[in-house]
Amino acid sequence: MYAIEIDRLTKYYGKQKGVENISFQVETGDIFGFLGPNGSGKSTTIRSMLGLIHFQHGAIRIFGKDLTKQKEEILREIGYMPSEAMFYPNMKGKDVIKLAAKIRKLDCTNEAQKLCERLKVNPDRKISDLSLGNRKKISIVCAMQHKPKLFLFDEPTSGLDPLMQSEFFRLIEEYVAAGATCMLSTHVLSEVKQYCRHAAVMKNGHLLCTASVADLTKTNAKRISVTRNQKQEIFLFQGNINDLLQDLARSDITDILIEEPSLDETFMHFYQS
Repeated sequence: MYAIEIDRLTKYYGKQKGVENISFQVETGDIFGFLGPNGSGKSTTIRSMLGLIHFQHGAIRIFGKDLTKQKEEILREIGYMPSEAMFYPNMKGKDVIKLAAKIRKLDCTNEAQKLCERLKVNPDRKISDLSLGNRKKISIVCAMQHKPKLFLFDEPTSGLDPLMQSEFFRLIEEYVAAGATCMLSTHVLSEVKQYCRHAAVMKNGHLLCTASVADLTKTNAKRISVTRNQKQEIFLFQGNINDLLQDLARSDITDILIEEPSLDETFMHFYQS
């Protein structure tokens, strides 16, 4: 069974396109990257999956359940973390966490305590006294404490220091190993390569491709750094390297470096207009 099935999803805001005719699936147990520049339709897709906005055409099924018919059942199985962690400023962190559990009519005390310890959260501090990173940690606890079958995370690691980013992904991997599925919307391409197994790339409201991360990052391009005439030139080259070397041999080359392109360079063509 697929954890997520998106079938020809279309959402317009008046005459402005949100997403148009997008279809993809996420396998149960996957850590799935959801990529694309700002305005590409990622948030529209996620909000549609949560039933926060109504779409005009298409269908969404979560663990085989139709969102339009079984929304309440589906939401019980989801842990959602928005990109912006907004809470009542005068509440303490522990009260926000308890409120999130109470809304679900669950006692999540033990799991919440474990998560606070792992993420080094001080639950006794007021939200207004917390940094962006610590508010993010509270948001993570709220999304994880009920041990959902599906995690939906929107830019979850922005504001977290590197140690907490690593701990966050360790938690994700532990929950996934126990049977959960994770869909991760992010601009941090290194996170996608390190942790995600498959990914979808969005642009201008359309789905460009879905594939394994290994296939998406596979390229024949080389990053060339050449110094000639006391000037350095850096460019990506895709073609016969011998032809390039013959062409460069006609110039006064003082230094050359040929290496694999960075992950950002590999993905950049998806983001360019």
